[in-house]
Amino acid sequence: QVQLVESGGGLVQPGGSLRLSCVASGSAYTLYTMGWYRQAPGKQRELVATITSGGSPNYADSVKGRFTISRDNAKHTVFLRMNSLKPEDTAVYYCNAEVTTPWSIRDDYWGQGTQVTVSD
Repeated sequence: QVQLVESGGGLVQPGGSLRLSCVASGSAYTLYTMGWYRQAPGKQRELVATITSGGSPNYADSVKGRFTISRDNAKHTVFLRMNSLKPEDTAVYYCNAEVTTPWSIRDDYWGQGTQVTVSD
């Protein structure tokens, strides 16, 4: 089994910044693409950003130029730096990882989510 644990969410004013972290743990696994998704109340979960194991990022149009995804492969961690936050960025942010274990190939794993609220 592989666990993903997010941290770094919170309440921030519009224009502010936050940095989310997600650490993977477990045994006998290989991480591939990792990413962040978000779900606002009453809306479907949507892609925010992903990053391949080689470090190639991909962003939703709504966050390009404001958010930066990065990863530390040695520490099995993915980060999301969020700048110039807007009220519409308010959502629960979920970490996602594509994982291969001795029992499955490229399964999707999810963290429990961390709340980000952008408000005065």
